[in-house]
Amino acid sequence: MKLNLLLIGLLFAINFSYAQDISVNISYTRIYDFMDELASEKLIDLNSAIQPYSRKLISEKLLEAQRKDANLNARQKAELKFFLNEFILEQDKLPDTKINLWKNEISSLALIQPAFHYRDSLFRARITPILGMHVSLNSHGSYIKRWFGADFQVMIGKHFSIYGSLRDISNDVDSGLIAKPKYLNDFPGYEYKEATYGGDYSDSRGGIKYSNNWASIGLVKDNVIWGDNYHGSNILSGRAPSFPMLTLNLKPAKWFEFNYFHAWLVSNVVDSSYYYLENDSRFYYRPANKFMAANMFTFTPVNGLKISVGNAIVYAEKTIQGAYFLPFAFYKSIDHTLTKGIGTENQNSQMFLNVSSRNFKHLHLYGSVFIDEMNFSRFKASNPENNPISIKFGAQVSNFKVQNLTAIFEYTRSNILNYKHSIPLLTWESNSYNLGHYMGDNAQEIYMALKYKPIRGLDFKLSYFNAQKANDYEYIRRETSNGLTGSVLNIISQAVLDEIIWKNQTLSLNVCYEIFNNAYALLQIENSNISAYEPVKAATFGENRMTASQALNYFTPKFYQGKNTTITAGFSIGF
Repeated sequence: MKLNLLLIGLLFAINFSYAQDISVNISYTRIYDFMDELASEKLIDLNSAIQPYSRKLISEKLLEAQRKDANLNARQKAELKFFLNEFILEQDKLPDTKINLWKNEISSLALIQPAFHYRDSLFRARITPILGMHVSLNSHGSYIKRWFGADFQVMIGKHFSIYGSLRDISNDVDSGLIAKPKYLNDFPGYEYKEATYGGDYSDSRGGIKYSNNWASIGLVKDNVIWGDNYHGSNILSGRAPSFPMLTLNLKPAKWFEFNYFHAWLVSNVVDSSYYYLENDSRFYYRPANKFMAANMFTFTPVNGLKISVGNAIVYAEKTIQGAYFLPFAFYKSIDHTLTKGIGTENQNSQMFLNVSSRNFKHLHLYGSVFIDEMNFSRFKASNPENNPISIKFGAQVSNFKVQNLTAIFEYTRSNILNYKHSIPLLTWESNSYNLGHYMGDNAQEIYMALKYKPIRGLDFKLSYFNAQKANDYEYIRRETSNGLTGSVLNIISQAVLDEIIWKNQTLSLNVCYEIFNNAYALLQIENSNISAYEPVKAATFGENRMTASQALNYFTPKFYQGKNTTITAGFSIGF
């Protein structure tokens, strides 16, 4: 804790120019794609392993690219101008807007782009509406998603920032909800208020931060993505509902960046010793506490190459543990000191590695490893045990030979029991949603995509992925399962991806046009084949045995089961 107080003191003691830190919603994929494109063109330096980006970072990178606009093609120059107008308040200016209800030197209220902006010598603010609807149709019926709300950002003085958003989301589905914790899809996770027509969800995010030119510290509730990816990270994917956390970002040198957070997760596990008592007769049991601490060190040994290493711990004590507020710690070692000596089960620790190379113009090579547990003896051919780890690697080629065209290939593979734990409180989950790759353990995915952007704002994406899930296992340390007595070692000795029980092959064409800042229209045509298979081999220790019908219902919403052509159309103001 003394180290944290020292860091806070240093932040307040140093005075720089404007340096507010406001996160950009990870749903605004077009700006993230453009940042990635600029980095692949070697026009900016970007740590894409850590998201969300801040508005300050994006503004700085856009201005950096503007100084090199001779290297941009016509479409890229138009995109750059468009996005600079979106992040103009970070440059202490008002945006160029259309159909203004009023506009003067310090404020504006516009219908296009719909927003209120204000700026003076101390205070800068922006308020934007959120409104949207997507309608999907296939042979199973219809799925209608509607949302509305508002988003605001405030910058006070040179270092303080406050931001927040509220989205009220409703889902009308003929055949049941499409996003649940066990479903194998990458739709954002929600805690629904379920109803006969589907379900509603209220999503509130926000934060308050203090920052300067090389550091930021804050209390936020947001989504986090750690690990380079174009179709779901295998470290932190951002799919789980947003959770509150203390954050710290340090970038004291061009070759080094550090990120840390301590989070309050949602366990969805009842604590029988913790309850509310109503009228001396009715007990309301409360969920058990669940926390996570995680850090990532990113090094840039040569321009274009970024190597990130980090570790995390999920723990479930009655109260927060002060040792896990040490940002730079190796948490597994701390855990052994706190719990191992008393003969109790220790907490759940992880390690990760991410490598991103943009050393060659137009080419982005990347890979990441999530390590739940590792024993080097298991890499021997003679040892049947497999380490519970997940690997991802991929490549993106953009604007090579053909302008405005991008090609992506990505492969993900996760071994048995990766992300799982024998104690439900300690799983790599929040709100029961896996924090890592949406396919979970004992699974693999091949993803390919072609993106074409002929003019400013118009994006075509043709994508294909083949996702496969093999036998599902429970994390059982030692007891009887399926009539067999064994241990976790028997489970991880099973062949990874030995018997595929579920498969998803999807070909999709997505057309998106961002008409003006924060407003887009969408059309998507998706041909999918999601099927499950009867198990052939005998059940093994720890296996969650399912028939084909059970597996299909367990992993897939009814709306997408079987062969389908799904057409989705929609619009959105705000993200």
